[in-house]
Amino acid sequence: MVAQSMPFVPPAPKTHRGFVPLWRLVTTTDALKIWPDFAFEIDFNRRRVLGIDTFLLNDPEDVRHVLTANAANWRRPILMNRIARPLGGEGLFLAEGAAWRRQRRLLAPAFTPGAINRLVPHFQAAGEHLTLGLEGAATANLSLAFQDVALEAVLRSLFSMPENEARVKLSAMGRSYIEGPGHANILDIIARNEGDFPFFTRGRRRFQQNWFSAIEAVVAARRAQHPSSESRDLLDMMLSLRDGETGEGLSDAEIRDQCATMFFAGSETTARMMFWACYLLTQDRNEQARVRAEILAFPPERAQTLDDLQNWPRLRNVLLEALRLYPPIANILREAIGEDEVHGEKIQPGGQVWISPWVVHRHKKFWDRPTAFMPDRFKGSAAPWIQMPGFIPFGAGPRICIGVNFALAEAQIVLAHLLSRVGLGLASGKPVMPSARVTTAPSYEPKFSLERL
Repeated sequence: MVAQSMPFVPPAPKTHRGFVPLWRLVTTTDALKIWPDFAFEIDFNRRRVLGIDTFLLNDPEDVRHVLTANAANWRRPILMNRIARPLGGEGLFLAEGAAWRRQRRLLAPAFTPGAINRLVPHFQAAGEHLTLGLEGAATANLSLAFQDVALEAVLRSLFSMPENEARVKLSAMGRSYIEGPGHANILDIIARNEGDFPFFTRGRRRFQQNWFSAIEAVVAARRAQHPSSESRDLLDMMLSLRDGETGEGLSDAEIRDQCATMFFAGSETTARMMFWACYLLTQDRNEQARVRAEILAFPPERAQTLDDLQNWPRLRNVLLEALRLYPPIANILREAIGEDEVHGEKIQPGGQVWISPWVVHRHKKFWDRPTAFMPDRFKGSAAPWIQMPGFIPFGAGPRICIGVNFALAEAQIVLAHLLSRVGLGLASGKPVMPSARVTTAPSYEPKFSLERL
């Protein structure tokens, strides 16, 4: 009998015997380094931090209660709004209450499978452009390449926009925010209003002004073009959307904010998913070969609709496992508006809950070998973010990410183009560690070796 090889266990930050001391909690720039080892075994924990009752929720019923059953009683804390507002304004990600319900209702038709089918040519063009840019190269910084191609895919999908100076400018602006003003600090933690400590948020306000101006210029240029008789992209769809209850469409400011939200949420998180999937495949060359075999059996240029992507189940499972091991958003925070009860504990207004995909995805109760790379664990699951209670990479409940199908389709098509042409390895043996800043990013940007097929 041939022994089965052990699955690859990627490196991860060390856990602690207990919660880290307060000084470390408020000064760390990496949210993956704060967890004690027992966090990955328990259902619930309560502690007090800076005068605020905080609750760690791992139990699926508790998560469902906060994010679904009683979602109206929970809002994003000021901390998150202070960081995300400059990126997305009043877009879908940050909108609350009636404003959020209206936006979600209006935008839902733009993200149905039928609508995304019309965007597949844009994903194809982005994938082809990526491989063309890597042609002849022996090594590549795929972290940077995926950020560029993901933003290109979003710009093509939004505005039918190929590579140009505007795309390069927006890409650089987004990265500069993540690496600079987008970092949370102690003042964000203790702030009670978004406008508190304005002296220390000047960089964010300056970024928002420049970011919104750049997006408004792109939208204005797109509006100046002759209108199309059919929807070519998401902007066409947004311009044509009408509220079934009021007959109103999206205002110019709403379109700007939705575009800003999609630029970041639709590019940064998808880029991270593609990076981590490729990193994992460099560490499991047998799985990489199996994924490539199914891609070569159904070459990427044949993919015309979401149904065609069913020919790549292994590739999809690798992406899902990458989302499990490296969830793009490592922690979900909510603050109680009114009194509530969770896990039998009373929570007063102002109490905060932490729902951590990083912790839940590696929890010993929900997963076999939770730290190992085992993409077959998703075999046969059509929508594991709904079917598996321990899998929440897109959030949960009514505010679950509206772009799930968009992101997975884009990533599958782009990676199919790449893997059909090159074999991937790592040029250096230095471990690549995850680090949660705004998203779960690599600790450094490694060079990938590209082996021509």
